[in-house]
Amino acid sequence: MTDPHSLRIAYLVYRGNPHCGGQGVYSRELARELTDLGHQITVFSGPPYPDLSDPDQLEKVPGLDLYRSSNPFRIPWPHEFRSAIDIREFTTMCTGTFSEPLAFSLRIRNILRGRRDEFDLVHDNQCLGRGLIPMMDEDDWPVLATLHHPITVDRDLDLEHATSAYRRFTLKRWYAFLGMQMDVVRQIPRVLTVSESSRNDIIDQMGVSSDRLHVVAVGVDPSVFSNRPAIKRVPGRIMTTASADVPMKGLAPLLEALAKVRTEVTNAHLVVIGRPKEKSKIPALIERLDLSGAVEFVSGVTTERIVELYAEAEIACVPSLYEGFSLPAVEAMACGVPVVGTTGGAVPEVIGRDGETGLLVAPGDPDSLAVAIVRALGDPELRAKIGAAGQKRARDKFTWRRTAEKTAEHYQILIEEHSVAKSRGAR
Repeated sequence: MTDPHSLRIAYLVYRGNPHCGGQGVYSRELARELTDLGHQITVFSGPPYPDLSDPDQLEKVPGLDLYRSSNPFRIPWPHEFRSAIDIREFTTMCTGTFSEPLAFSLRIRNILRGRRDEFDLVHDNQCLGRGLIPMMDEDDWPVLATLHHPITVDRDLDLEHATSAYRRFTLKRWYAFLGMQMDVVRQIPRVLTVSESSRNDIIDQMGVSSDRLHVVAVGVDPSVFSNRPAIKRVPGRIMTTASADVPMKGLAPLLEALAKVRTEVTNAHLVVIGRPKEKSKIPALIERLDLSGAVEFVSGVTTERIVELYAEAEIACVPSLYEGFSLPAVEAMACGVPVVGTTGGAVPEVIGRDGETGLLVAPGDPDSLAVAIVRALGDPELRAKIGAAGQKRARDKFTWRRTAEKTAEHYQILIEEHSVAKSRGAR
């Protein structure tokens, strides 16, 4: 049996962007806490690369970086094509399909081939590319995966909000990689997800066996996300995080709610951590709602600055139509900021009881969202009560140390089950 106190982990993240989405945050915090627990972890990442606490833990897996934020769907120079995988990645992109997960999985299979004695297991973070299958079948790797939420939800919401037949066609092509991921995840022996809501949806929508799928909630570092009493709240300030300008995040309903709120609370204004995508409809919506002076986008800032922004806010808002967990909610709560959220996906699992540790409304309902925001902005005692109770809930239930401890328990079970299966001649 492998010593549970000194596991050697090959951790895979096909894109570890530290400034957009949760994969970079999850990778950084999990690596740090697993190391503090005595484990050895090497993070294999494609671009953009995660910002790790220990940069020496990063082993870069260069790709074509076809979707870089400064030049999405770029055409590489001829000298950039170094392998058949590169050619396949580019030609797949040219068909309109997201090509990174498959290409990364094929590259990582080549990189780890012959290195089985260096690691005890592979932990895949939501790549779920076909290259993982021969790693399990032929290369004898115990593989565990984290699937934060079913991407089928993203696809269905995007299709629901598509405004033309052509847009629906292009979305279906883009999400064609989902067929691969659904096939691969059904073959991985142990899968982690971050909430009961995600677990139920993954079972229902992706066909993963319930006995393979386990919940390990993600969390927050309370030494970082905490009160800043020296910073004064800015009257009327609402803060939200919309790092991905997509319908699922609910930014449009929040803007519509803000316009309604400002008819009663004239100093109400919104700070958005993130920025609109190229060709986004959000700037036009802000103009139409006459909110040009009431919305500020902030991007590329440090974690410390984000904590300061929470300290300046009177409330935080999570307007998502769906979330597999909600890091912004738990981070705001840990900072003592009262949170107004929706009942979309796992948000209630994070926020807790309505009126006690947060305020909850139906997703996609600007009227209800506006009522809750007005209520919170107009009642300092309610804000203080919810802020304190939410902070206690976040610190008691959701920490990265707990995430790492529970994940390490699943590592050990995976290794034991792999050993038993190998002795019986089956994966």
